[in-house]
Amino acid sequence: MDTAPLWEDNDYPSTHLMPDPVTPSEKERETEDQQRDVLASIRGLPAWEEPAEYQGSVGRTMFDTPGATDNSVTVLLPPECIERVPAQSMVRITSYPDGRTYLGIVIAGPFAEPDGLRADAPSLTVTAVRGAMFMPRYHGRVQVEILGEQLASRALVPPRFRPLPNSPVFALNSSDTAAVLHVAGTIQLGVAAGDETINVKIDSSRKSVLPRHTGILGTTGGGKSTTVSRIIKEAASTDYAVILLDTEGEYTEINQPTTDPTMLAALQRRSMRPEGVTNTHIFTLVGKDTSNPTHPDIVPFTLEFSTMSPYVVEELLDLNDAQKQRFEKAYDATKHVLKDLGIFPEPGNDNHQKLVVELDEFDTGYPRMKLSHLYDIVGIIHAIVSKEEPADVFLRSPDFRSQKDQIITRVKGYAQGTDNRLSWRAVLGKVSRLMRINVFDRPDAQPLDYGKLLTPGHVSIFDLSDTDSPLLNNLVIADLLRGTQKRQDEMYQQSQQPDGTPLTKTLIIIEEAHEFLSEERLSAMPNLFQQVARIAKRGRKRWLSLIFVTQLPQHLPRQVLGLVNNFVLHKINDAVTISRLKGSIAGIDEALWQRLPGLAPGQAIVTFTSMTRPLLVAVDPAPAKLRMID
Repeated sequence: MDTAPLWEDNDYPSTHLMPDPVTPSEKERETEDQQRDVLASIRGLPAWEEPAEYQGSVGRTMFDTPGATDNSVTVLLPPECIERVPAQSMVRITSYPDGRTYLGIVIAGPFAEPDGLRADAPSLTVTAVRGAMFMPRYHGRVQVEILGEQLASRALVPPRFRPLPNSPVFALNSSDTAAVLHVAGTIQLGVAAGDETINVKIDSSRKSVLPRHTGILGTTGGGKSTTVSRIIKEAASTDYAVILLDTEGEYTEINQPTTDPTMLAALQRRSMRPEGVTNTHIFTLVGKDTSNPTHPDIVPFTLEFSTMSPYVVEELLDLNDAQKQRFEKAYDATKHVLKDLGIFPEPGNDNHQKLVVELDEFDTGYPRMKLSHLYDIVGIIHAIVSKEEPADVFLRSPDFRSQKDQIITRVKGYAQGTDNRLSWRAVLGKVSRLMRINVFDRPDAQPLDYGKLLTPGHVSIFDLSDTDSPLLNNLVIADLLRGTQKRQDEMYQQSQQPDGTPLTKTLIIIEEAHEFLSEERLSAMPNLFQQVARIAKRGRKRWLSLIFVTQLPQHLPRQVLGLVNNFVLHKINDAVTISRLKGSIAGIDEALWQRLPGLAPGQAIVTFTSMTRPLLVAVDPAPAKLRMID
């Protein structure tokens, strides 16, 4: 074999480096002469040519070893072809001589191996540690995962056989690779890592993609906010109605172009220009401030207690079983008082009577019931149980004040048999906590207009940065999800009519999703999760898509991950979290999982239902301004 010249080093005796040169024997010289004579005798023949089936190939398949696995083959490469098949590159294998065609992707390698020697052979290690390298001829090796067998129609089907040994392997060009991976779409996410000519896009025109829901996971600084801002901009430009629940106020300035030097440099490298997201609107709870007071469209809103399921409210208030029984008793008493007073249903109103009969309190609350109504009833019952004078209770609701005697008479029946004063006091205290938040049924603000929220191209940013209350954030998220799903259902029914208008595609992004649906909360809030699950399942048919964003994916319960079919995984260091995600996310090969802890900011492992397989992607920089939150 050919070798590179050895080095000279006067500090070491030559015997420490290599054995003394050996003069070739007479027999060896005779053998070499015979070889030269043979070569000379055939010089007149045509030069050897590679068979037509192998021309243009970069390597050949190897024999299988006892440790071989299904859907994976070893490919050997000549040294000049190693750089043509980097990790995650696509290849075509033409099995010879059976003629079957397979498509595969490099999942390990390329590795460089010496010809005919072990990589740790003494002749290599001894010279290397002495400051030089015995350089034999070498070849490349890659491990290829078989994606499927390609038929004559170019359809890709599960493989029934494996490529035969010594079959030629061809590297696909960028356009062929993009076609095989199915990365075409309408929402530009980034480029394939290692090949910037392959644009990775999300196919938002198919109901089987975004409505299958998405998880954007990763540690702080991994690039989640950049990914979210890109999806917002791209989705809005394709006529999605975008609703963003921003718990930190990080996205309230995306109407402006970015000024971050790092982002500007990244945009310049990608030949992009900084620009803000158009048609953005900031919504804040009444009495709360926004992190961007200069935004041109700030809309305060109030929550309506009548829209919230009583079972979800009691879970959010963290009531124990005894307190839940008393809360439900007070809720029923309030409904009867509203009926007695003609508030709802109104006398003679058949539509109201129908609503009462069809009411599903696991999904919504009692129409026209205000939080002050419930608070007054709980206060009266607590006074009766405590042997106090109920007439002395101050009623918060103007609807009740003029009818106090009638109300007390009606409520006394609900107080019988419930003499646990301390339990009623606890319920009164927790309902009072909601009253002190002072965001329910406010006359100085309007409830949300879901018709406007679900307008194509409309970007609604709910700034919850000033609430400083997980309880209040969860109330807003629960109410918004319910209201959006109800309005989307109505629009869906209208779109099914012969003269109906097309249904608006809607995207709801929940930042810090672990605070809303954590493992700890789920066991205590089954009704809330069931509400989210219903929205997720119905949304798949009604163009209602959810995106869960979190830096603590280990806190998301398996049930929530089970609702998600698309993932964008930024850097995750925790080995336990990665192991847990492996059990929930299918199709990602071990080589990509091993890269996850070392991903650079902006890199992500992306898998969508429209793609052939997961892919390592360099997410495009955000052209809009983000308020970087440490």
